[in-house]
Amino acid sequence: MADTKREIERKYEGPSVGEDTGLPDLTGVSGVSGVTDKGVAELDATYYDTPDQRLAAASLTLRRRTGGADAGWHLKLPVSEGVRDEIHAPLSDDVPRSLKGLVRSRVRDAELVPLVRLRSTRDVRHLVDADGALLAEVSLDRVRAERLSGGKGTAKWTELEVELADDGDPDFLDEVERKLREAGLNRSTSPSKLARALAETGGKKQHKTIVEQPPVTAGDHVLAYVRAQRDAIVELDPEVRREVEDSVHRMRVATRRMRSTFRSYGKVLDRAVTDPIADELKWLAGELGIDRDQEVLTERLTAAVGELPHRLVAGPVHDRLGTWTSARRGGSRDRLLAVLEGKRYLDLLSGLDTLLAEPPLRKAATDDPGKVLAKAVRKDLAKVSALVEQALDLPPGTDRDHAMHEARKKAKRTRYAAESAAPALGKPAETLVKSMKSLQSLLGEHQDSVMARDALGELAEQAHAAGESSFTYGVLYGREEQRAAAVEAQLPDEWEAVESRAAV
Repeated sequence: MADTKREIERKYEGPSVGEDTGLPDLTGVSGVSGVTDKGVAELDATYYDTPDQRLAAASLTLRRRTGGADAGWHLKLPVSEGVRDEIHAPLSDDVPRSLKGLVRSRVRDAELVPLVRLRSTRDVRHLVDADGALLAEVSLDRVRAERLSGGKGTAKWTELEVELADDGDPDFLDEVERKLREAGLNRSTSPSKLARALAETGGKKQHKTIVEQPPVTAGDHVLAYVRAQRDAIVELDPEVRREVEDSVHRMRVATRRMRSTFRSYGKVLDRAVTDPIADELKWLAGELGIDRDQEVLTERLTAAVGELPHRLVAGPVHDRLGTWTSARRGGSRDRLLAVLEGKRYLDLLSGLDTLLAEPPLRKAATDDPGKVLAKAVRKDLAKVSALVEQALDLPPGTDRDHAMHEARKKAKRTRYAAESAAPALGKPAETLVKSMKSLQSLLGEHQDSVMARDALGELAEQAHAAGESSFTYGVLYGREEQRAAAVEAQLPDEWEAVESRAAV
């Protein structure tokens, strides 16, 4: 079983950090009442990566370490500068399966091999406050690095590391840093020990990191947007596996953005190549959303029941809702993990890599982005316009509901097209993004009401069949009708505002 810890730390180096130099005096740091000597530990860590260093290229580190208080396997995932999530698994001979899964979107089917060995002599101090509570751990590390694959070099250095205590105030690190600067230390130029070891032990950095150039052509802009969505899917993979809040939703959005881009810019990217990939993205979005849509609907209905006066809640409504929800759940965490481990998903990731490495560009890809992208966005906007006008001309009912739902989907597609075009088109595209987001939200509320009414009809039938009162479901149905009617009444003004601002 793996444990996760948010790690906030800073590393320092300088002439005053040498083999014969001890830790600087930190008793004068604001808030520090004492410095506790925690002794010296001998640490021995072997870092693993693919032969072409895919993890290092993504600033991920995977190591097996003995010695110290936290011996075992550690995977560090970057969050922001100086902040990483450290995932710990018990000591074993092989890389734990749980950690292999978390790097699968990077590693794919490649082998994980020992890359670098770091042996460190760590002199540790604890900075504590007046109550003896830990503020930060300061360690002086004397490091010996040995390259195990991809080279044969060795290196050694001494560095100072300051790690904030759990739930500590990050501003405290600024106080420590001021004291360290006075002692002649500066922030390390290497983001991690592994990065420094790789740089100083020689060998070739085999994994190519693409240095993105500013987009020039229409194709450049479209590919930059597609690349951003591919990167989002890869980066969100470990978060989805760890059940990080909203990660599933964000990965689904990335798949939708990419699919929409393929459709909107068929004059830029050949759809004969992108359509099969779009089909696989649709499959992945469906797998990600098996339980998510049901959860959203259940949350809406539960909240609606909670808003009713007690006298309007007749019968075991909450129990009925719970039973109905359980029966409609079609997925499980095990199923989703199996999808992320499966060949079809890994083939999709490889297909996206190939698409970006060898893009199926059409003639318009080399043209002026201002013309090509604007034309595509206007085409999408025209489809939204036709559907909104159709919905407004229809009487309330199933046909209008369907037209509004289609308008919502096209508004989302237009929003994504405008997002990808914004770097080239500037403020007009940015304004359209905001307009489409607002329209999408309004139409989304209407669609949610349609889905809620369908669910309430089903719940009422089940309650009646079980001899329970269906009164409450009727009350909720009526309220949902009122919500939908309010949206329909608001739509003409909303669309008029969109038209007045749409000038791409």
